[in-house]
Amino acid sequence: MVFFMNFTGLIRFITPVSPVCPVQRYALIAIFAAMRTIVTTVVAAVLGCQWLAAKDEPYYDLVGEADIAIAGGRYESADSLLLAALRLEPGNPLNVMLVNNLGMVRHYMGRDSLALATLNDAHAMAPVSVTVLTNRARVLADMGRTAEAYADYTRILELDSTVVAPRFYHGMIALHSGDTRTAAADMAVLDRIAPHESMTYMGLGAVHYATGRYDDAITAYSKLLAREKDPTYYALRAELYLLTDRLADCADDIALGLELDPGDAGLYLLRARLNMVRYRPDDAMADAQKAITLGADPKTVKILIESAR
Repeated sequence: MVFFMNFTGLIRFITPVSPVCPVQRYALIAIFAAMRTIVTTVVAAVLGCQWLAAKDEPYYDLVGEADIAIAGGRYESADSLLLAALRLEPGNPLNVMLVNNLGMVRHYMGRDSLALATLNDAHAMAPVSVTVLTNRARVLADMGRTAEAYADYTRILELDSTVVAPRFYHGMIALHSGDTRTAAADMAVLDRIAPHESMTYMGLGAVHYATGRYDDAITAYSKLLAREKDPTYYALRAELYLLTDRLADCADDIALGLELDPGDAGLYLLRARLNMVRYRPDDAMADAQKAITLGADPKTVKILIESAR
């Protein structure tokens, strides 16, 4: 089973994506099928698996077309193609990956209940697949079923303690539930095994913020911003500058964030709070109104402005 999952990965690696016209699309599918035949023949020769080389092409053609459809965002088409492949060869050992992909395609289409049921089927086929569990946890989290998502992330870490994204989300769910000890432990592991990953900086910043270590949180977000300029990251650091009375730095980060996204309601709300601290009530109210216009909740805006008085 491990071999076939890796073989699927090899096929996926050589699958061309994002064709720009129908002619190129079908040409790329033909290329994919030819390359699949070469790879399969070589593998079959090495392992003596003549049945593998003799497999019919249609199954792999459907898989290749499904990959192209997914890459192009044509999820309805991908759904149909994956189902067709599964029906064509219901006993193919690669099907667990197809069912996994089908679950995520349905998630991308907003059909989360069906996506979850599909990923449950994939999990039943491969109970220790970290890929399937990771995808199911993502769907569960998006459905608001965080306790179940957390359970999946916990199981993933039991299977593979070195995975980065599941460790991050495990820690973030713990943090949001008030379990700062588990969150801090998860981020400490990330700091050891993936010290320069964006998720590590994000997680450390969140834990330091939650535990009142504002200077350490600023350091983490500064490292994050050194890797990627993003208005959300500027907002996070600006919030910390505001809490530590570094008002000029706060103003600079808000300005940089708004340069990247002039429609960020959170940055206007943050600037409104800053203006309240600077005793500029008229400017603060103008920014607060702008934040509401851009989609901020009026009740939340009122609470935050009042707390800054």
